[in-house]
Amino acid sequence: MLYKGERSLAKFVPEVKGALRNHIIELPPVIRDASGIKVFGKRLKSFIFSTDVAIIRNTNADAVIAVYPFTPQPIITQALVVSSDIPIFCGVGGGITTGKRVVNLALDAEFKGAMGVVVNNPTPNEVIRNMRETIDIPIVVTVVSEFEDIKSRIEAGANILNVSGAERTPTIVKKIREQFKEIPIIATGGPNEESIKRAIDAGANAITMTPPSTAQIFRDIMNKYRKQYSDDRFE
Repeated sequence: MLYKGERSLAKFVPEVKGALRNHIIELPPVIRDASGIKVFGKRLKSFIFSTDVAIIRNTNADAVIAVYPFTPQPIITQALVVSSDIPIFCGVGGGITTGKRVVNLALDAEFKGAMGVVVNNPTPNEVIRNMRETIDIPIVVTVVSEFEDIKSRIEAGANILNVSGAERTPTIVKKIREQFKEIPIIATGGPNEESIKRAIDAGANAITMTPPSTAQIFRDIMNKYRKQYSDDRFE
C-alpha cells in the first residue's frame, strides 16, 4: 500500500498543502487498505464521526457520519451540509425519535443535500421500509450485536450496515460478512491502527473514527504555548 508522499517505481502520490490549513485531523493511513464503498460514484473509505463544523472542515476523511444524542433537527442538518466540503451522512433518529417523524427527517435530509441517512439500532424494520419507499439516498442502519436479524434489516431496505460493537466490532463484522458477501459495511475503528486493521480484515469496507474534541486539541496547543514561558528559560 502506498501512502501520500511515498515514492516507488510503480506510483508516486503528490501532496499539496496550504500554509494555513496544514494543521488538520488526519485519519490513520491504514484505513486506505479498506476497499471503500462507492456511493453515487464517490469511493468512501474513511468516515469521521462528528457534528463539529470546525473539525469537519479540517480533516482528511472522505465523509462524515453526523449522529448526535438528541432529537434530530433539520436546521442542524442544513448547517452541516452547507458547511461541509465532504459528503454528510445525517442521523435521523430511530432511538429517541421514531415513526413517521424519522421518515420525514430522512426526506428533509435528502432535500437538503445529505448523501445518506443513518438510523439508530432500535429503529423498527417497518420504519426502514417506509424510508426506503420515500427517499432515494442510502439508508445506513446501525448494528450493535452479532445476534441481530441482519437479513430482515436488508430486506426492509438497509443499504449499508454501520457496525458499532466496541471491542466486539471485528467479530460482528466477520459474522455478517460470512452470511452477506456484498452488503456494504462501515465499522468503528477503535483506539489504534491494530483495531482498525482487525475490522478491515474481518470484512469492513470503510472505517469510522471519532476525532479528538476541539477542547482536547486546544489543550495541546495551549500547553505548547505555555512552555514558551516556563521558568526553565530564565534559569
